[in-house]
Amino acid sequence: MLYQEQHHRQVTRMDQKKRVERTRSAKEEEEEVILEMVDMSGMALKSIPDPSINTRFICKLDLSNNDLQTIPESLTARLLNVMVLDVHSNQLKSLPNSIGCLSKLKTLNASGNMLQSLPRTIENCRSLVELNANFNKLTQLPDTIGFELINLKKLLVNSNKLVFLPMSTSHLTSLQILDARLNCLRSLPEDLENLINLEVLNVSQNFHFLATLPYSIGLLLSLVELDVSYNNITTLPESIGCLKKLQKLRAEGNPLVSPPMDVMEQGLHVVKGYLCEKINGMHNNSPKKTSWFGKLARCSTFNGANMPREDGDNYIMHNERSIDSLSSPKYLGMFSPRRLLSPRSYFSR
Repeated sequence: MLYQEQHHRQVTRMDQKKRVERTRSAKEEEEEVILEMVDMSGMALKSIPDPSINTRFICKLDLSNNDLQTIPESLTARLLNVMVLDVHSNQLKSLPNSIGCLSKLKTLNASGNMLQSLPRTIENCRSLVELNANFNKLTQLPDTIGFELINLKKLLVNSNKLVFLPMSTSHLTSLQILDARLNCLRSLPEDLENLINLEVLNVSQNFHFLATLPYSIGLLLSLVELDVSYNNITTLPESIGCLKKLQKLRAEGNPLVSPPMDVMEQGLHVVKGYLCEKINGMHNNSPKKTSWFGKLARCSTFNGANMPREDGDNYIMHNERSIDSLSSPKYLGMFSPRRLLSPRSYFSR
């Protein structure tokens, strides 16, 4: 009798577990059915018709290759679950401010339009991984874009009219690809060392506008490709020689003086060697550049063994012994009067 009761309880528990699993799988299937992709691309649309389904069920909306001039604020605000929004190749002059409501948006493709600016509310799209705004008329990016888009990995803004990249760009710590070629860039942000995951940097074809590169470019520890071709650069920062992972460097089309062209023609390995030698042989009358050596040493991109230092420059190198270690009990005998005044010098051993 006892055995039958225990067996009955076990069967009951298994039935309950199966019902729970069925309920979960039904909910998961229901969620998969709820989220749908809506494709209205290439339909020559001048306005957006009401979607045939509830907008909160849309996970991807493709409105590319149409003749749209505006996107209604009310429509965008209702796309609460959209993860991909593609509006490339339209006639858009602006994006709706309500785009900041898209908290789940991961990919935004707004390339090939006539955008002159991006709404400041885009910084609220904190899930954004890829932002493509190529081939527009952008003259600037939102000042605070780098402070909030902590998940952004691709920032594509080539073929615009950008004069500067905002200083907050250097706070995009997840960024892997930055493409800002074919603009009117005068300079790059100074503090690039925060871009610890940046692998590809392309600022080529800014032509006569871009004449210098920041010295902090040598602190991009993950950088694999660097394209600075067809600008007005005369000198590559010596810190580029410290980029251990760099595999591709393009600098043709510049009036380069350092490194000279005969060095550039010998390939990346020779160029990096040349730049490292310039660091080692740097004169003491260059205080502006020596301020970077502390950061280079801390980032392990340069050991500075042969670097000349002015008084007061406190760089601890790997092959130097600090005074604290010399004052340990092991070395106290080195500084005793008997040892120092002995005809046989301890240090001559």
